[in-house]
Amino acid sequence: MEHLIKVEDLCKIYNPGENEVRALDHVNLEIDRGEFVAIIGQSGSGKSTFMNMLGCLDIPTSGKYYLNGTDVSTMSDNQLSAVRNKEIGFIFQGFNLIANLTAEENVELPLIYRGIDRKTRRQLAQEALEMVGLGHRMTHKPSEMSGGQQQRVAIARAIAAKPPVVLADEPTGNLDSASSREILGILKELHKGGRTVILITHDDGIAAQAKRVVRIMDGKIESDIINPKFGETEENHEQGKAEE
Repeated sequence: MEHLIKVEDLCKIYNPGENEVRALDHVNLEIDRGEFVAIIGQSGSGKSTFMNMLGCLDIPTSGKYYLNGTDVSTMSDNQLSAVRNKEIGFIFQGFNLIANLTAEENVELPLIYRGIDRKTRRQLAQEALEMVGLGHRMTHKPSEMSGGQQQRVAIARAIAAKPPVVLADEPTGNLDSASSREILGILKELHKGGRTVILITHDDGIAAQAKRVVRIMDGKIESDIINPKFGETEENHEQGKAEE
C-alpha cells in the first residue's frame, strides 16, 4: 500500500556553517492513510519545524517528502499553497477564526479558495458543523462562543473539504480540561471515520489519546511506537496530567 506520507532523510538546517542549527536531522517517517499519530516533543525538539514540513508550510534543506504520492519537498510557495489547500486541514492552538464572520462563514472561507460553488460549500460547512456538534450555533460569531466551541468551529473548517490529512497543532493548548476532552473526542471520531489525523503536542497525556506516538528530540525521531494505552478513557488522561 502506498503511504499517504513518506519522509526520507529529511534535514532542516538554519544558519548553515559554523553556527548551524539542525532543527531536523535525517528524519525518516511513514504514515498510512487512516492512522491517528501523535508527534510529541518539548520546546526546541524540532517538532514545530517537522510540523511545518508535514503541513507544506516550509521545505527541507535536504531529503524528500512525499504527500499522497507527490514529492512536495522542492515545490515553490505557490505550489505548496495549492497542495495545502487541497490536501491538508489545519487545526491551530489559537483557533484563527475571523471575528466578524459567523461559524458557518468561517467554515466556508477555505472552500471559496478551492473554487467550490456557494450552494455546495454551504452544504459542506453545515455538514461539518453538525459533525462537531455545532448545528445549533451556525449563525453565531466567535465572540458569542466559548473557547471549546471556537475550536470546534476550527475543526469543522479543517474537515469541511474532506482533505486527506488533518493536522492538529496543540489543539487543546488554550482550553480547559472539559473542552480538551471534547476536542480529543472529535479527533478520535474523525479517525474512526477513516480520516488521517496527525496531532502535534508537547503533552504526554494528550499524545496518549493517539494510536501511534512518535517522539522527537534534538531534531531526530527518538521513538515510534503503537500506543498500548490507546482506547483508554479520558479519565486516564486527566490522571496522567495530575501526575505530571
